[in-house]
Amino acid sequence: MIRIFSILIFSLAFTTVYGQTFKIATIVPDGTRWMKEMRQAADVIRQRTQGRIKFRFYPGGVMGNNSSVLRKIRIGQLHGGVLTSGGLSEIYPDSQIYNMPFVFNSYDEVDYVRARMDKLIIIGLKKKGFISFGLSESGFAYLMSNSPLQCIEDLKRQKVWAPQGDRISRTAFESLGVSPVSLPLTDVLTGLQTGLINTVASPPIGAIALQWHTRVKYLADIPLLYLYGTLVVKREAFERLSPEDQKIVQDIMGKTFRNINKQNRKDNQGARQALRNQGIKFTLPADCNGQRWNKIVTESMKKLAEKGQFSEAMLKTLRGHLYDYRQGSARK
Repeated sequence: MIRIFSILIFSLAFTTVYGQTFKIATIVPDGTRWMKEMRQAADVIRQRTQGRIKFRFYPGGVMGNNSSVLRKIRIGQLHGGVLTSGGLSEIYPDSQIYNMPFVFNSYDEVDYVRARMDKLIIIGLKKKGFISFGLSESGFAYLMSNSPLQCIEDLKRQKVWAPQGDRISRTAFESLGVSPVSLPLTDVLTGLQTGLINTVASPPIGAIALQWHTRVKYLADIPLLYLYGTLVVKREAFERLSPEDQKIVQDIMGKTFRNINKQNRKDNQGARQALRNQGIKFTLPADCNGQRWNKIVTESMKKLAEKGQFSEAMLKTLRGHLYDYRQGSARK
């Protein structure tokens, strides 16, 4: 019995030090910059750890939407996933704090706030049992439709998509008198093709990567909300690695996601031109109760915080940083 116990302990130690293949799912299509960068990072990690640590990716939504991926992580079928900020809310509700409509006016504001708050989100995810290697910008999402959207009245006449399970988006639309159609991200293209929906919100690079741009004609050229994504792995699996291997993975994946973060902003600029080249018309919405729209949505976000959809403390922190930045800009 003692010998069997000793062999078992030795085997567990051997596994901890010498091998782990992380199975990672994502809706990101294969061949995109995200996937190329992550595969390159995985190759470097495999080389640096002499083959001990490997990553196996399941791209293009083959493992299902965010909820399906999280369920498979919880039962041990997967070790992690590349999730959008909305998908992360199932793990840690405060992770969606950047996603409130109209919260940011510019990328300068985004950079100022993220420099002070990304770490809070990463710590929050860790406390909930997931390791993040850094947040990567998806960019500002714009409303894209088959009809020009000049006013809120125009939006009310559209079949607007809201991500399944995304309380923030649904509440924002409903506060404006819009009844959105909830669909998982993997079903959006089919919804556009069948006419179930005709209006989506997406960053330019996302619309192109997911082929949504082939089913819309107009882009309302005013940022609706800010989106990001990140690779998360189950903390329990990650911490079974030796401290040395944990550091290698953290360093290489961290650098990779910082690179993706920077490159995506440049790619979004190129994607805007690509959308124009595809014949999509950029329209600047008229000021049809624009301030009222913003005020209504802002109030609805406050109510969500009061209901615990995300913490009032996190919302206060975000608004405090925005206030500091705007005050500083005003004094310049």
